[in-house]
Amino acid sequence: MEDALVLWLNGWVGRSGLVDGLMGALVSDYLVPVWASTVLMGLWFHGASDAERYENQLVTIAGALAVGLANGAVAIVNQLVFTARPFVHLDLDVPFYLPTDSSFPANTAGVAFGIATAVFLRHRKLGAALYALGAVWGIARVAAGVHYPSDVLAGAAIGVLVGVVATLVVRRGAFILRPVLRTFRFFTVG
Repeated sequence: MEDALVLWLNGWVGRSGLVDGLMGALVSDYLVPVWASTVLMGLWFHGASDAERYENQLVTIAGALAVGLANGAVAIVNQLVFTARPFVHLDLDVPFYLPTDSSFPANTAGVAFGIATAVFLRHRKLGAALYALGAVWGIARVAAGVHYPSDVLAGAAIGVLVGVVATLVVRRGAFILRPVLRTFRFFTVG
């Protein structure tokens, strides 16, 4: 069933230059992480009060920690389970570079959903937008033939889990972070 879904989505490749260009941008390793990182940076500096800005800075720290945890968790799973990419077994048009590491779980989904979860736990609408962006990224990567749907779902599950863990760790360590952030604020304007 996964093969059929990959083949169907990949069947859209090459039909439209506009669609291919959009998918090429979405499937890349850069567009979605840059957008998500920009959201985190924006949150770092956003807040009507010092208290609100402090809360947003904790979200940014949790999002960054979630990225590290997601990468670590995926690396561990990759050592235990190797799944060849769909383009290895299926006749696909691959408009993307050909990665050689394990397809399962999708690191991209882990990172995207980790950041989205950290943000969602404080800012529901913004986090939901990041979840949607991560989902579109995952679908684009399935269409490009570099992941199976189960790879993306497993990566998303890892991302949600590490996003929650990162948020809990940051919240528990806030007593350490508060004086550090106050010191930073002392040396900056605003």
